[in-house]
Amino acid sequence: MNEKRNRNGEPIARKDEAPARVAPSPDEAIPARRGGALGRIVLLLLAIGVAALLYRYWGFWQSAPQAQAEPPPPTVTVSKPLVKEMEEWSDFTGQFEPLESVEVRARVSGYLESVNFTDGQLVEKGDLLFVIEPRPFELALETAKAEQSQAEAQLQLAQAQLERTAQLLKNDYATKETYDERVAQVAIAQSTRDAAIAAVNQAKLNLDYTRVTAPVSGRMGRHEVSVGNLVMGGTSGASGTTLLTTIVSLDPIWLTFNVSEGDGMTYKRLVQRGEIKSARDNTVGVQGQLMDEKDWTLKGTIDFVDNQYDRSSGTIRVRAAFPNPKMFITPGQFGRVRVPMSQLRPMILVPDSAVVTDQSVKLLFTVSADGTVVPKPVELGAVTDDGLRIIRGGITPDDRVIINGLLRARPGGKVTAEDGTIGAPPAPQGASPS
Repeated sequence: MNEKRNRNGEPIARKDEAPARVAPSPDEAIPARRGGALGRIVLLLLAIGVAALLYRYWGFWQSAPQAQAEPPPPTVTVSKPLVKEMEEWSDFTGQFEPLESVEVRARVSGYLESVNFTDGQLVEKGDLLFVIEPRPFELALETAKAEQSQAEAQLQLAQAQLERTAQLLKNDYATKETYDERVAQVAIAQSTRDAAIAAVNQAKLNLDYTRVTAPVSGRMGRHEVSVGNLVMGGTSGASGTTLLTTIVSLDPIWLTFNVSEGDGMTYKRLVQRGEIKSARDNTVGVQGQLMDEKDWTLKGTIDFVDNQYDRSSGTIRVRAAFPNPKMFITPGQFGRVRVPMSQLRPMILVPDSAVVTDQSVKLLFTVSADGTVVPKPVELGAVTDDGLRIIRGGITPDDRVIINGLLRARPGGKVTAEDGTIGAPPAPQGASPS
């Protein structure tokens, strides 16, 4: 058979013949083997990934029923309320005031001659404070005494003339008209003498007023007028008179505080039931402290309760007197006072942190015998010095109160209760409101 050849003399394959296979060279065979191995590795990795996904997916569905199982009840700490014999108190904030506060003013006018105290000094009643130049008042006193002597001489003359006229009238040597005139002259002379005596007394008083003394015992303020200045005096009031200084008493000292209508009604109900004494009897003992103190070091008595509530604030003013022998308390300071709200009796105490507020209702969460959380509305009392809250009503000493883990407790839900204890106050110092 004749083969067709191309221009170069190479045979041309026919369409019905398959092309002849050419054996690959050794260099071309190596890459082919490498490509097959790489494909097998990729397929193996894909198989491993698919197996891992299937395992995880199968494990998730196997564990899903276990995750949907109900969790165990949360754990809370419970304890029975602490019962302790103590008094309940109510705390109020007030301000100290002096029993006596005096503005020292001049009673006579004149030039200030001396200041006889140091600003802020403690003085006793009657101590000399100021001296106003006394010489003009000494001269006025001498003049008044001279006028008194003149009036007494005129009175003596009038009395002598009256006696002679009376004798002449008996012997009919004088008329009744002349006798009446002598009687009137004696009366006029007596009035003139009395006026002269009053003028002498006034002059003496003005001279005494030149020596200004302390009207009360206490602490002095600063002197408002220096030596050499003219001071204006008078006895008609403070208007137009010169203020010389101020003085306040220190022992005893008052603490004035305001009581709200709600607290006042609570107190009056307790008095009505006979549980405590009335503050108007001036026999109710109270305790006080300064603002930087933790202990109630002051012991006093309520000595005044106002007769009406203030319409703008809805409070009534109450005052307690405290001894201040060391003059440590200064008028104007703020302090705290606490008033007894009960007699000494057993009190139910729980931690103040155990109280739950639901709008205006105060609750304690208790745990029943089967582990159910039972909320109980309670009436709160005061807070003791160590943070325990007095419960006036709503629970019994046998209730198990949740004292820790309140966030894990739900009303009506189940809990696992663990027993705890409520610490007792270190000392029976009473209680104060929150």
